[in-house]
Amino acid sequence: MLKILIAVDGSEHANRAIDAIGAMAQSSLELEAILLCVSPEPIFYGDYSAATIQLIEEDQKQQQDAILTMASERAKAQGLKLIHPARAYGVIANEIVRVANERQVDQIAMGTRGMGALGNMLLGSVAQRVIHQSAVPVLLVK
Repeated sequence: MLKILIAVDGSEHANRAIDAIGAMAQSSLELEAILLCVSPEPIFYGDYSAATIQLIEEDQKQQQDAILTMASERAKAQGLKLIHPARAYGVIANEIVRVANERQVDQIAMGTRGMGALGNMLLGSVAQRVIHQSAVPVLLVK
């Protein structure tokens, strides 16, 4: 059975990656999918109080929960068998590769563009870094 990690961030490109893996599953390929949502850790919190920092981190977790819930619903509608979703914090490309290694996946699937801070200015900078760092094949979906 093929195990695929799908990186999700709420973007249309990430949704298309879910759809592509769903199409693979419907074509009689046995696979399991792990949805991963990575939030970047703030580099500098400045002079925020501990309570404010905690609120920021709780907001990030709520955003991840919402993204994972929507992605799970879409994946289930595509007929995907889901393994417990994952969330991570840090440099997005590094975390995608780290979780892929940790979960021993056979492949990573992701959109070519996501919801990163630079948006459409840099086409797929996260995707490019994942390709270079990953030991497993990476499926990029436009």
